Amino acid sequence: MNDRYDPGYGGDQYELVGYDEYGQPVYRQVTPQQQAPQQPYDPYAQQQGYGYDPYATGQQGQVDQTGQTGQTGQQSAAPSYDPYGTGQQPVTPSYDTYGGGASYDPYGRAATSGQQPRTAEQTAYIPQQAGPPEADEETEGPARADRDYRTEQFAFVEEPDGNSEDVIDWLNFTENRTERREEAKRRAHSRLVALVVVLAVVVAGGVGYLWYAGKLPGLSESDDTKTGTATSVAAQKRDVIVVHLHNTKKGGTSTALLVDNTTTKEGTTVLLPNSLSVTDDDGNSTTLAKSVDGDGSSGTRDALDTVLGTDIEGTWRLDTPYLQNLVDMVGNIDVDTNADVPDPAATKKGTAPLVNKGKDQTLTGTMAVAYATYRGTDEAQNAQLERFGQVMQGVLRKVSSDAGAATVTVQTLAQILDPSLTDKDLGTFLAKLSDLAKSGDYKTALLPVQNDGTLSAQTSASVVKDVLGGSAKSPDQGSAVRVSVQNASGVKGNTEKARVVLLNGGFTFLEGGTPAGTQAATKVVYADAADKDNATEVAKTLGLSTSAVGKGDASASADVTVILGQDYKPSSADGT
Repeated sequence: MNDRYDPGYGGDQYELVGYDEYGQPVYRQVTPQQQAPQQPYDPYAQQQGYGYDPYATGQQGQVDQTGQTGQTGQQSAAPSYDPYGTGQQPVTPSYDTYGGGASYDPYGRAATSGQQPRTAEQTAYIPQQAGPPEADEETEGPARADRDYRTEQFAFVEEPDGNSEDVIDWLNFTENRTERREEAKRRAHSRLVALVVVLAVVVAGGVGYLWYAGKLPGLSESDDTKTGTATSVAAQKRDVIVVHLHNTKKGGTSTALLVDNTTTKEGTTVLLPNSLSVTDDDGNSTTLAKSVDGDGSSGTRDALDTVLGTDIEGTWRLDTPYLQNLVDMVGNIDVDTNADVPDPAATKKGTAPLVNKGKDQTLTGTMAVAYATYRGTDEAQNAQLERFGQVMQGVLRKVSSDAGAATVTVQTLAQILDPSLTDKDLGTFLAKLSDLAKSGDYKTALLPVQNDGTLSAQTSASVVKDVLGGSAKSPDQGSAVRVSVQNASGVKGNTEKARVVLLNGGFTFLEGGTPAGTQAATKVVYADAADKDNATEVAKTLGLSTSAVGKGDASASADVTVILGQDYKPSSADGT
């Protein structure tokens, strides 16, 4: 393989020009004109300045059998070696592994065939495995024209395509990101709407509860009683029963209405004077006291409904012994007493009072009855009635607020109730009032009554309308005997005591004033003979003898005139 001519390629027509990257010899075809006299060829010659580098590296050194340079050095500046004596510079070897004569470029670069001119600085190129051989861009000529390829001759340039994968991926990315943003906005909007709905439901529920509980400012039920804007006073719901206290020892009665306003959550005891004018079963005008004694519970309840415009649900008859037992059962009561009450059982004067005047006085059953029925010598009946109201409120504060326990208390009393009011109904009612009394939502009010027992316009506004939700309607006084009373006894309180007695007897009381001076005997005078019998009835009602009755000058506005004298003893006929 080191010979100059390769017999396998037709004698001297091919010349060895070097070795390829695999160490195989490379030949080129030589025309007869290019042949030169043969000279001995020493491929390993080490001549100074003309050393042959079979790998065209321009360096001197040993070459191993793999075709790699064994020793490196600087590029020699001496002229290139021409082994054929042609006077031409050797060219960069080309590779034609198939012997076709055309230059072979394994890396797709332009190649040339034939002999090419070279400069003194050019050296033979030895292929390296590190990379493709560089093409001589300056090489031009007819031999290269047929292989002078340009980039525009190839369809390798990629034009941007809207359907390319990169563009599609980018569009998908931007589209997905936009969708995610829109979806996030929708979710945020949905959450906001849900939050608003929840808040609206919570607010509506809170307002509804406040409205239902009557605690909403401006619309609460308690405000309605003052302004009458949303729920009128007449439209408020009330539970009412009437209680009659019967004094079994001294006689007489005391009446009160127990009111539970379920709309405003307030309780009230309304005290009714015995002089209140009502209508009896025959349609005649009478007093409350006389109605209780004569007409019974049913007739009195209907008469009160007519006068006050109420709807009383039941009657509770409470005799003084039952009141005593009730106070003892609830464990005594505390009352702010306004008078010293003597002991009814005392036989000696100067005995200490049974009830002392003062605040937070603890009263037993006996003391409570004595205080509730006590009326001083110069006091009106209303003073005693107010003490009865104090005792009732003290009892309500001590009764259990549990309906079952309160019912047991009522049953333990073993009292005889009106058929319209059962033990359970009374116990449940007292439990509700007890709860209001303990919370401070309970009060006591006195129904004002005029001297003739009728209700004034002021009474209708202050108590009947606001507390009871009714309308005052006094009975027609045309059928009642009008009695004018003048006090000549010298005792100021006798007028009031006579008034109570007359009203309880069903008469119409007229204030006659106080004449100058006093007189010894009491007189009953009538002007019209038709009123003689009425005058006799008035004398009997006041506890006077019929001898006190006589014809004379009576008051112009009255049917009968009474002049109280020093002999008048009201204690025997005042009903207390």
